[in-house]
Amino acid sequence: MESEQELRLKARRMAEEKVDFYVHLLFYIAINGGLITVWWLSGGGFPWFIFVLMFWGIGLAAHGIRAFVSQGYTDILAEREYQRLRGQR
Repeated sequence: MESEQELRLKARRMAEEKVDFYVHLLFYIAINGGLITVWWLSGGGFPWFIFVLMFWGIGLAAHGIRAFVSQGYTDILAEREYQRLRGQR
């Protein structure tokens, strides 16, 4: 069982990861909004900004998965490994 201090450190790391994701999302929206504005003000044409949206969006999705989903899965795997290693003694 984890101590109170270990739980606080773990909670802090998880919170920092989520804040990092929100900052990443804010930059994604702001910069891509600017790119779309530049495209629109330059007369439209081929929507080249879609490539930036798509590839950066893939990275943003991976960051979101890491921040919100994988932590719980990592904890489950770590507990399984711990139990496996305890049984090998």
